[in-house]
Amino acid sequence: MDKYDYDWSDLAFGSKKPLSNLKAVFIAAPREISVARFTQLVKEYLPSGNIILGIAKEEYIAGFVNQPQFKTLKQADIQSVIDKVKASTSPRKIVTLRYFQRELVSVVEKIKPVQAIFINGSWHYSFHTLPIYYTLANHHIPYCLVSPFTDEAEARSYEQKITKLLEQPQQKEFSSDKQIMDAVDLVAKSSFDYGFQTGLVLAKKTKTGYKYIASAYNRVLPYQTYAMHHGASRELNFSPPNDLNHYDTIHAEMELLVKAQKENINLKNTTLFINLMPCPTCARTLCTTDIEEYVYLNDHSSGYAVGLFEQCGKKVKRII
Repeated sequence: MDKYDYDWSDLAFGSKKPLSNLKAVFIAAPREISVARFTQLVKEYLPSGNIILGIAKEEYIAGFVNQPQFKTLKQADIQSVIDKVKASTSPRKIVTLRYFQRELVSVVEKIKPVQAIFINGSWHYSFHTLPIYYTLANHHIPYCLVSPFTDEAEARSYEQKITKLLEQPQQKEFSSDKQIMDAVDLVAKSSFDYGFQTGLVLAKKTKTGYKYIASAYNRVLPYQTYAMHHGASRELNFSPPNDLNHYDTIHAEMELLVKAQKENINLKNTTLFINLMPCPTCARTLCTTDIEEYVYLNDHSSGYAVGLFEQCGKKVKRII
């Protein structure tokens, strides 16, 4: 085994000293970043010690399979920087460690880094709700959540590049609830919100099923990569999952209503299919619209919206 290149499967049941003895800064397996951004990280952290760079064995961040905005970093993309450091006279080196993302807690517990660095957008849900957060706290390991981009220009450029790759529903007629919920799932994947991706499709009943009218998702503002670059507001404020005070997106429901206003979409006698039942604030607003029926997949706020919709004369159905 190359002393600069390790695989966790080879270390899991053996000695961890080759890594723990490095007393290194650990960069957890990140989403993709540019050579320029990796170079920035090396210049920042290498002067203070060795670096262990995690490389995920999966192609995408767990929970975001087949979503181009959540691809994982490939070692080949930044190998030139690693080789340059290896060939230098610096006593400090960059060591790579390949592992499955589910093994992160074990990796941190065993290699005992002096500091852990996490690239925003490299996990699902808010960081402070994940097991790794409690592992770091229990072992008194300092950590930082940092941007995957060199600057705002790169963040905006990345958004523009990836947006062109995001797939949108092509089907305009649906014969079943399942077909239309599949379209909802596809729409949700356009969101860059790594806390939760909400998607919806507005449709109208026909004799054979439903006709597509419009779709929307929870879009990060002021641009899709903003929270990745500047930090997610929920994580910066350690807020709970249902806290609406710290949020980075326009909710999909409000995005739909804005679109309806701009495009003169008639909401009368329509059905809204959504993967997450609206939050209380959105539910109160939606109750005043002409949307007739709500079909949802996941609950929110202990069923608040369900009760409110029914009291306002709306039809509600949950897809199991």
